[in-house]
Amino acid sequence: MLFKDVVGQREVKQHLVEMVQHNRLSHALLFLGKEGSGALPLAMAFAQYISLIPNQNSTAPAEASLFGEAVPEVKLPDTPEAADAWMQQQAAFSKTENLVHPDIHFSYPVVTKKAGTPPLSADYITEWREFIKQYPYGNVYDWLQFIEAENKQGNITAQECNDILRKLSLKSFESGYKILVLWMPEYLGKEGNKLLKLIEEPPAETLFILVAENEESILSTILSRCQLVRIPVINTEDVEEALVHKAKVQADQARQIANISQGNYREALHILQHADEDYSSLLREWLNATLKNATITQIKCIEEMARLGRENQKQFLRYFTHLLELAIRLQVLHEEGRQQVLNTLSDSERDFVPRLNKVMSIEQKQALAEELDKAAYYIERNANVKILFHALSIKLFHIVRNNVVVSV
Repeated sequence: MLFKDVVGQREVKQHLVEMVQHNRLSHALLFLGKEGSGALPLAMAFAQYISLIPNQNSTAPAEASLFGEAVPEVKLPDTPEAADAWMQQQAAFSKTENLVHPDIHFSYPVVTKKAGTPPLSADYITEWREFIKQYPYGNVYDWLQFIEAENKQGNITAQECNDILRKLSLKSFESGYKILVLWMPEYLGKEGNKLLKLIEEPPAETLFILVAENEESILSTILSRCQLVRIPVINTEDVEEALVHKAKVQADQARQIANISQGNYREALHILQHADEDYSSLLREWLNATLKNATITQIKCIEEMARLGRENQKQFLRYFTHLLELAIRLQVLHEEGRQQVLNTLSDSERDFVPRLNKVMSIEQKQALAEELDKAAYYIERNANVKILFHALSIKLFHIVRNNVVVSV
């Protein structure tokens, strides 16, 4: 994976390239970024870059060529674009690009593949290569679904830690470095302490790259031994550009999706998959039925929402939350800002969003957004959808009509 394959994150890419150029590379890095920010693709691109660099820190004399001339020192690139061009010129590039380089190792949450055997990342290396190729912005849920883990909980076990120790004790085959990319260290329990000594005092030219989403879930003993590289959410403009050029989405639709996804490129791709769903008309009908207390129509809408499926139900709620946020922005911004918001809306939304401001105050919209977030949380945990949407309808009615939040 090249740096150009990572959406946005220009400053982080430049920082990583300069870190290597100025010889400030730590032996243990923690790439920390929220879901969809691109922490894993960045780590993959960086690991590929490092693996192609010859060892320039060795105390051994420079190797001479066949005719006795000293081999010239490698001049490292100073920009991500130059790094991409340089990588593509290296002999081992195809190995790194296909994730088969012998000096780059991967570790990630897995489940037992064969009864009676410990779960090891190596058992899923073929699936991992395919997953990275198809879903580089996927999360752990996507990965476990990809390997058909069903309801099993993925883990990075003590046996996996032992396997890591074994791999990194070997000499490198081709690269100047041995590299471990460990995805989701949050799944390391106390067995992760097996890695402490190796992380603190690694063999020469060994690089750990940990990729995480939740800093609080990482063992503090591991966290304290890593140099932190924070990956911010992706700029909306970069998400929009990626949707247009990578996913071949029309500019207007790309702008809408980028605004809703809020810097989460995984979410943007997920929204794109369900772009044909007509959430707008269903939302209008549900709101009208709820506020007018039209019980029969309300039940019909709830039945229709129940048939959407869990992912679409969450997307429906996120869509409503997004419209509430746009309505608040229309209410508080000056004329120029309001016009910019309106320019991001479709024709039906341009009519619908201002109507939300006529029936709800800012405080009511905020209260409703909190209830929508809670509902999405419960859907993820397999709540009874019909009961949940009935309860949400009651809360919606009381928030708008009576300006109160009720517990149902």
